[in-house]
Amino acid sequence: MDEKPTGPTETRTIEFTDPLATARLGMTLSGLEFLRGMADGTVPPPPIAVLMNMDIESVEEGRVSFGGTPDPSHYNPIGMVHGGFAATMLDTVCGCAVHSTLPAGKAYTSIEIKVSYLRPLQAGTRLVATGVVTKPGSRVAFAEATLAGMDGTLVATASSSLLVFDPRT
Repeated sequence: MDEKPTGPTETRTIEFTDPLATARLGMTLSGLEFLRGMADGTVPPPPIAVLMNMDIESVEEGRVSFGGTPDPSHYNPIGMVHGGFAATMLDTVCGCAVHSTLPAGKAYTSIEIKVSYLRPLQAGTRLVATGVVTKPGSRVAFAEATLAGMDGTLVATASSSLLVFDPRT
């Protein structure tokens, strides 16, 4: 039991923009404007998107798609991508789908999320997560999401409820 795995170590450096400055900017824009700014590069992505190798593929009101590619830094101890990678992508697109329906000055946070894992993930596999608002709301909104490989193979699904609030109160 004293043997430890040997092999080369890997390094990954993460660089990101001040998330609080980005959040302040976001409060001046509608959710749709804010997300479209991230998609076109005029608004910097949040640190979680950089950390998890996610990027926005498409944004429309009530529907967003993000792409993401896990790398070996996302592996769990048994050599598979940790389920948290899929859960993070699904939570992100559920939240951003709701965000795309909100006016300037409104925020949201997840109340709950249910994730169903359908297949294991390996590093290097490009994935697409799509979130759709199933019921918008002024206090609570609901969304569903899918996570699939580039060939359309479904990897995981989620449903979520999100609290909508004014962060200044």
